[in-house]
Parts: sequence; C-alpha cells; structure tokens
Amino acid sequence: MMRVLIADDDRLTTTLLSVALRKWGFEAIVAPDGESAWAAIRDGRPHMAIVDWMMPGLDGPALCQRIRQDESTAPLYVILLTARGSRADLVAGLRAGADDFLVKPYDHEELRARLNVGMRIVTLQQRLAERVVELEAAISTVKQLQGMIPICSYCKRIRSTSNDWEPLETYISEHSEAQFSHGICPPCLAKAWSEVPEP
Repeated sequence: MMRVLIADDDRLTTTLLSVALRKWGFEAIVAPDGESAWAAIRDGRPHMAIVDWMMPGLDGPALCQRIRQDESTAPLYVILLTARGSRADLVAGLRAGADDFLVKPYDHEELRARLNVGMRIVTLQQRLAERVVELEAAISTVKQLQGMIPICSYCKRIRSTSNDWEPLETYISEHSEAQFSHGICPPCLAKAWSEVPEP
C-alpha cells in the first residue's frame, strides 16, 4: 500500500484528506508542521507527500528543498498544496523541488488523479531501482571472471583464492551463471578410438 504524508497545520484539512486517502486505497500519515513532516519523511518513508505551502517553522518550499538535498529522501513525490495561484508562485514551488502544484480550494477528483500520476512515477522508480540492483549484481559477476586466472597447463585446473585447484567447470560455475553439459568432440573421439586395443 502506498504511504502518503499529509503536511498541513490545518486540522480540518488533514482530517478530510486522511479520510479521502484511505477511501482511495492509500495509507495516510499526518504531520502538523514542516519539522514534524521532515521527521515523518525520515522515519516513516512515505512514497508521496501532500505539503501545504504555509506552515509554522519550516514552510512547504523549504521542506521541498530539504527533501531534494538529502539523497535518501530525494525520490519522494511531492505535491505542493497552496492558496497561492500566480504563475510566479507555481514556478517558485517547482523550483523548490515540488513535483506537482495544486491550488486551494482544490477538487478532490483532481487530487486523486494527480496522486495516481505520482503513484505511477513512484512505481516506475521502484522498478528502475530493482533493475539497477540486478545490473550491479550482473556486473559484479562479470568482474569476478576478469583479470589473470592461474590455470594448470597440464590438467587445466584453476587455482582459487583459497589456493585450492578446482576443475575449470567448477570454477566458472561458481563465478558465473554458466552451466555445463559434457560430451566429446570429434578429435578426442578419434583419439580415444585409436587408443582402444585391437582384439
């Protein structure tokens, strides 16, 4: 379930928003001011935040700036909620780090639609992060097979990091996703037949 932080010092607003969010299938976290919102972001790890512009202490734009400056919170999707509706305010809010901007009084269906946009973006970010982890693991595996590998020129065993001599296929299987099936090539088959004593 997506967690949404509501940061607003108006108790009626937070109550109404909380009810609406739960109705839409979100988990609501409430903070009455900017500093407690920042603490909730650090501790509760919400996926999205609806942040009021005017709050005591740390206002909405300042909170957005703090979110973007911290690598651990920077991906948070932020909707800035305000009674300010001028173009200059919109630009200032987006420059501060908000992802979206909604002017009071707002329409609940519009807010719901904007939250759905945010949810899609958050989901894509999560999938991208998972792919990055998979890619880093694959690169790590490839790196394990790079560099000088000591191999016996007679039996073709490979010396491992623990100074044990392992069969080539064992070493490669442990350091990659490669799997082996055994067979015999034509030259080896011809050699094996030539070494079979005649009856």
